Amino acid sequence: MHAVVAEGGGGPEVLTLVERPVPTPGPGEILVKVAAAGINRPDVIQREGNYPPPPGAPDVLGLEIAGTVVARGPGAQRWAVGDAVMALVPGGGYAPYCLAHEDNTLPVPAGLSMIEAGAIPETYFTVWTNVFDRGRLAAGETLLVHGGSSGIGTTAIQLAKAFGARVIVTAGSAEKCDRCLALGADRAVNYREEDYVAAAKDFTDGRGVDLILDMVGGDYIPRNYEAAAVEGRIVQIAFLKSPKVEVDYRRLMMKRLTHTGSTLRPRSVAQKAEIAAALAREVIPLIGQGRCRPVIDSTYPLEQVREAHARMDSSAHVGKIVLTMA
Repeated sequence: MHAVVAEGGGGPEVLTLVERPVPTPGPGEILVKVAAAGINRPDVIQREGNYPPPPGAPDVLGLEIAGTVVARGPGAQRWAVGDAVMALVPGGGYAPYCLAHEDNTLPVPAGLSMIEAGAIPETYFTVWTNVFDRGRLAAGETLLVHGGSSGIGTTAIQLAKAFGARVIVTAGSAEKCDRCLALGADRAVNYREEDYVAAAKDFTDGRGVDLILDMVGGDYIPRNYEAAAVEGRIVQIAFLKSPKVEVDYRRLMMKRLTHTGSTLRPRSVAQKAEIAAALAREVIPLIGQGRCRPVIDSTYPLEQVREAHARMDSSAHVGKIVLTMA
């Protein structure tokens, strides 16, 4: 089969189609004939040479897939051959066939296309574990999401609103702000034209926000401390700016803030299975009811993976970019 690897670190031009054998499922694994694979920021970081696969993971890119079960490994009984599934995988998604652990796999909800399903796992696992688990977002609270028009951002908007929170987002253009508002955001801040700290304070009558989901870092970190309410929480999931910054931690102490963070890919199968179980219980029904839906920016065939990554690099997209398999 054809599969995509990064030959060296760099821009989209390092992405290369290579020949690889169709993998064989091991204990607890299933082999999925992939219909669609979402593109995520960690893929870009891996392509750049800054995010090597964890031990045991393939060097083929791709962390989320949707498709049909075609084989089961020893002991795998949860899914039958022919089932439509979507899965979080540690790698290997940019290929026509991919292995997934059965416990890190979810059913494709009725009425959802394979392209939409391929845009769910990485994003929804990330939002659930960081916003609702680590971030403890509750109904009636206010969530500030940086990068509101990204795949993570559009998902966070919909899930937070579905669970009764108010949502403020930052985005880089008036058009992106409008798209976020259409998804349910209560306030959208064009960070190129407006100070999000002042906007957050104004929206909350000076109180500040309860939870901040930050994928920017850099100078946003001290500003997040200003925007947060007393006892507020900040969850760090990425660094589009520098991960190193000088911060006056007196603000954190005086406001009794909690600043935490996490990564998803290195977690164990068992830890990811816990997130999958929560999604199956709390979120899959919402998707089935149409209350949440992945926002699809564009699709590209596997052979155009360089163009797809160039679209991601441009930051012009809203929602998810998805690769499709022939």
